[in-house]
Amino acid sequence: MMETRSPFLDTIFLLRKSGCITVFSSLQEISKKEEQEAGDYFETEFEKERLEFLSTDINCDKEAAVWGAKVLYHSAQLYLIRKDTSKDLDKLIPKIKIASDISSMLSADLSLRFLPQIISVLRTADPYDPLVKMLEDILTQFHYSGIGYHLNLEKINWEKELQNKTYRKLYLERIVENKAYALAEIPYINKLLMADFGLHKDSYWRDLKTVAHED
Repeated sequence: MMETRSPFLDTIFLLRKSGCITVFSSLQEISKKEEQEAGDYFETEFEKERLEFLSTDINCDKEAAVWGAKVLYHSAQLYLIRKDTSKDLDKLIPKIKIASDISSMLSADLSLRFLPQIISVLRTADPYDPLVKMLEDILTQFHYSGIGYHLNLEKINWEKELQNKTYRKLYLERIVENKAYALAEIPYINKLLMADFGLHKDSYWRDLKTVAHED
């Protein structure tokens, strides 16, 4: 994607391409045209990533992808631009209006995977920032994007959550990639990981202990 002179689109394109994020000097409203362009872009990006898990039953949820991008974009801008923004936080960080199923989880993740880093920076600047709590609530709902970040996920029924084989594979791979001990030591997840590792466990994660679980 080439530069568009749209702060929103340029931020998302640069972030996806290089892992860098641009912070602008003012908050600008995102137009419907920008949302549409972002949706088309994320649909293409989703198809690229789907080649890695080869599933035909999980499609890009463009609405969730654009929502995730808006949350990420505004969160980054709000790190520096906070004057007179407290009253607008609910508007800038809107709650998603669709169910968080596997398609929406993976689609929103195209942007939300970068959110933990932004939350960490915001928390360091001000541990009591209400924006931190809002963003952590979003990550708790879209916890696939928060793997490796400390979240309270005690209420999740993991057997039900990880029923889908494709989603389960992706979830376990990200746990290993991020060395997310808190998740890896949940008995059910630990059992799945150990089964996947087999005899090559030390090659994947030498320090991870086997956790006793009830069958």
